[in-house]
Amino acid sequence: MLVIKVGGGTGINIDNVLDDLQNHPDSILVHGGNAETNILSERLDKPPKVITSPSGYTSRLTDPETIDIMTMVYAGKLNKCIVARLQQRGINAVGLSGVDGRLLEGKRKSSVRSVEDGKVKVIRNDYTGRVERVNTSLLEILISNGYLPVITIPAISYEHEAINVDGDRAASVIAASMKAERLIILSNVAGLLSDVNDENSVIPTIQKDALDEHIEQYAKDRMKKKLLGAKEALNAGVSQVILASANTPSPITSALAKNGTVIE
Repeated sequence: MLVIKVGGGTGINIDNVLDDLQNHPDSILVHGGNAETNILSERLDKPPKVITSPSGYTSRLTDPETIDIMTMVYAGKLNKCIVARLQQRGINAVGLSGVDGRLLEGKRKSSVRSVEDGKVKVIRNDYTGRVERVNTSLLEILISNGYLPVITIPAISYEHEAINVDGDRAASVIAASMKAERLIILSNVAGLLSDVNDENSVIPTIQKDALDEHIEQYAKDRMKKKLLGAKEALNAGVSQVILASANTPSPITSALAKNGTVIE
């Protein structure tokens, strides 16, 4: 089984991924929606705010209005558009958010810390968390009956609240829980770059015990979370994680041919 995470940033050709899914029916698709959420947030006069943790990881500040906007974009527009486009390709997909059937469950953080002007600020009333449990029974029912699950955020907290969770790290928990052999993370870059200004500087392979070094030395912004998700997936039993571009022809097949950054 494959778990495929396709990002929601700008410049991603989702149709390449959906076309190639016809060649990989034994898959679970997880998708993002960051760029579309930013657009809708601006239109609703609720500009997105990104915070940076003391350890250098960035995330979206998620108050109650923001979680509503994210749900509209991720679980509403994008999830259903992707399902419809897969149906057009003859793939009987079912779209789910992490809230449905408590598919993705975790603890809501009581507070988050943000570095602003060199000072650490504690932020409360933030609806973020981390996926800790996956309703594998629900996924197994769908897969055994010929459906392809298409999963997105929000997740649900133990207190029954919709929460924002990182999509790459959620995909890693799904992959581990479903005992997937591989996790493929597709985005608008070809893998981890040794030089962020050079698209041809892809690092082809990383051993698990060197991941922390690569996160510190090479990863910037969103790539830090992707590598953290890769590390968590490998630690939980996934054999291989591949970071690759969604914008090449047949991107899933290309990633499996080791075109990208292979972590094992």
